[in-house]
Formats: sequence, C-alpha cells, structure tokens
Amino acid sequence: MIDMRHIDDVIESGPYEPTWESLSRVEAPGWFPDAKFGIFTHWGLYTVPEFRNEWYSRNMYIQGYPEFEHHVAVYGPQRDFGYKDFIPMFTAEAFDADEWLDLFQAAGARYYFPVAEHHDGFQMYASELSHWNAVEMGPKRDVLGELREATLRHGMHFAASNHRAEHWWFMGHGREFESDVAEPMSRGDFYWPAEPEPDNQDLFSVPRPDREFLDDWLLRVCELIDGYRPEMLYFDWWIQHESFKSYIKRLAAYYYNRGVEWDVPVIICYKDDGMAFGAGLADVERGGYAAPTPFVWQTDTAIARNSWCYTNSLEYKGIEELVITLIDAVSKNGNLLLNVGPRADGSIAPHDRMLLEGIGAWLRDNGDGVYGTRPWRICGEGPTQAGSGSFADQQAIEWTAADWRFTTKNGDIYAFCLNPSGAKELSVASFFAYHDGRRAPFHGIVAAVEQLGAGPVAWERTNEALRITPAARPDGQESMPVGFKITVA
Repeated sequence: MIDMRHIDDVIESGPYEPTWESLSRVEAPGWFPDAKFGIFTHWGLYTVPEFRNEWYSRNMYIQGYPEFEHHVAVYGPQRDFGYKDFIPMFTAEAFDADEWLDLFQAAGARYYFPVAEHHDGFQMYASELSHWNAVEMGPKRDVLGELREATLRHGMHFAASNHRAEHWWFMGHGREFESDVAEPMSRGDFYWPAEPEPDNQDLFSVPRPDREFLDDWLLRVCELIDGYRPEMLYFDWWIQHESFKSYIKRLAAYYYNRGVEWDVPVIICYKDDGMAFGAGLADVERGGYAAPTPFVWQTDTAIARNSWCYTNSLEYKGIEELVITLIDAVSKNGNLLLNVGPRADGSIAPHDRMLLEGIGAWLRDNGDGVYGTRPWRICGEGPTQAGSGSFADQQAIEWTAADWRFTTKNGDIYAFCLNPSGAKELSVASFFAYHDGRRAPFHGIVAAVEQLGAGPVAWERTNEALRITPAARPDGQESMPVGFKITVA
C-alpha cells in the first residue's frame, strides 16, 4: 500500500521539486498541441437516478432542493435509502470499454479523460485505500483499468480526472437532519468527513481541510498515478483552496518525477489559479480566451448545458455549436475536451452517440485544418463576438456567414466559415486585394483555394474580400461550419 514515505522518496528523487520555480519548467506533452480534441466522461453512482446533474449526492441531502424531494418520492427517506444504496443498483451491465472507445475514436478524439473519482468519493478503479470502489462494489470491475487498456488499444492517449478535493464538504448537508450521513464516521468511511459546506469559492473558507483529509487526498491521487499512469491529470476547482497549496506542489513533483521515470511526458490540467502559471496546463471550464495565446490551453465543456452526467432532462447543444467550439478553441491555440455522460447501465444514449458521430463526420472532411495546426496571426473576423472566460457557453451564439476563424499548417492558411447558411458565395474580408494603399491582414499572393472534403473551388480576390464559391453540400448541412485551405504562392 502506498504511504507518505514512498511519496517523499519519489519527490526527493528529482528532478522536480515541490516549488513553483521547479514545477514551472514542465512542458505540455509534445502530442497535445497537435491532438486538438479529446473526450471527457462523467460516469458513476450519480448517474443511477438520472436526475438533474452529477451533484445528486450533495443535493439529495439539502432540504428543499429538487433532488431532495425527488429522492424521497422515488426512493424513500434518506435515513432509509441513502446515496450509498445506489451502489448495488450500479451494475454497469451494458458497459463495454472498447465500444466506448470505438465511438470516441470515430468522433475524431485523440485523447480520453474519464473521471476516476468524483466529489461523491466512489472510486471507479482498484484501491487499497478505500473499499468503496467499483472493483469491490457495484459493477465489481476495474472500470478505469478497462478504459485505459481500450484507450491504448485504439492508439489514443489516456488521462484521468480526480475530483476528490471537494469531498471534504460534499456530503456535509446530510448531517443537518436524520439521514444515513451520521456519526460515528472515520477515515475510510464512504461519506467521511462530511464537513459543513463552506463558501466553496472562498480561498480561505472554514472549516478548512485538516491534515488527515489532505494526506488521504494526496495518497489517493498518487495511488491513481502509480496504478494507471495517466499522461495527464485534471483537477476540479477546489484545489485552489489555501489548505491544498503545499499538497498540490508535492503531488505535482511526485507526478512529474514519475513521468521522468517512465520516460512519458505528463502534465496537470488546472482551473483558474489552482496552480502557479506554467506549472501545469491552463483549463477554462465551459469557455475560452478572446484571442490567441502564446501558450497551449484547453477548454472543457459538455454536450449539454445543464449537466456533465446523463440525466432525463439534458439541454443538449446542437452539433453546429459543438463544432464551432472546437474551431474557436483551435484558432486560439487551445484544445477542446468534450464531455459525454454514459447512462447508468454503461450504454451511451442515441442522441449523445449521434452528436459524437456527427463531429467525427465533420472532422473527416475538415480535420486537415484542425489537427496539427497552429494559430494564424489573427484568429478570425466577423461581427459576432464570442464569450470569453469560464461558463461562457450558457447561451448559444447566433453566428453568421461573415464570421470566420483561421488556423495555419505547413505554410497554408485554413479559413472556417462558422455559419455559411447555404450562401452561394462566401467572403473573407481579411484577404481582400491590395488597392488604393489599403493592405489586408493577408498581404500576399493566393495560389489556390480548396474546400475541405470537396476539392478546389472557384474564387477571386476583390477590393473588398476573397470571394469563394463553395461546393454544394448535402441537405441539412447548409449551416454546418465549412473549411477552406488557402494555398499561398
């Protein structure tokens, strides 16, 4: 069993030390800036009720919440049927790791990020630190191990997400009334420590995690690293809390030193300022940046606006919006990590599957302008402003045929019209011809224009724009983003 002495030994072995100065030397794995697109999955006990979202385990214990009322009506009082009682119902009878990865690969993803442990504290992998895991209970299968092996068989990169930090307070509301979240409670118990929920955005909120919980957090994540060797780790927001600072440095030094030992580049994805800038990979939840950045980054978002796990009330995004999210991120030096929530039985719902397959079909035509590209000198043009920062995806944006995004690769420039709307002619203003002393952002010679997935198309440069006559597209695809490869002389 992993212990603190082992963690200290790995940290002391170097070359990374638990300081921001040392950790900021890390670089993103070489494959990451080229991959552009990954899949995220939230799947666990919280999916069993299929109600509202993945915070069911917290919200079912908050009196007056919809989850509380739903739970009592469907399953009975929380003192008689608590969250732990979903475990025997979580049998995952339809789960097939290779079937998932077949779909993720067909969607065009190059890496995969399953959640290994969510805020609820149920581990989806084998653990010697807690018996509350999918190997010993519920499915009685090493879900994470099966997904890792399937990911590698499909030639994709395997990563893992850990949301354990929030467990400090996640079940705490269950102590406020008669429920199964009750004392005595000790380390190793499923609901432990169930502390009162603080202001979870306050970096100094109390009660602050104590040493026992923080040691347990560190041990769990290091056990996950050693057992499954993810190439990337993702942490949710609460590692920003002041109490985690020395621990996240130790964890990062441990992980980065393990990567050196394995000769496998690794990195941690973090939100906001959970780590010092440069000590990991910046991630923007449900949002992005307004302009291209000199550093590579990632946005994580979901196919639905209102939940990360599967529920019976998902507010799905359209396929056009999901593809535009990918294009916009890539034009600004980012990657898209797109979440899908499998159903409790391990199947992937038909609509979710349709969205992923649709993205894959689009990438088969347009992927040359996505994979392996870098930002051009400007990321785009057009009248419509994209939201920036976290949670900028709560409302769909109405794009027009005048909205474009640009990428570049091998000397070519790729231009994506975000909403061609079936137009017979498309205009790219950034490529207008030089005249009357006016220079466009592109002041060079265009040799050819090719529509991705269709071949060469008619074009001309006028005093106003590069005008392109797009190839005909199948019915129903008129508003899907379309890409063009602009070859320069």
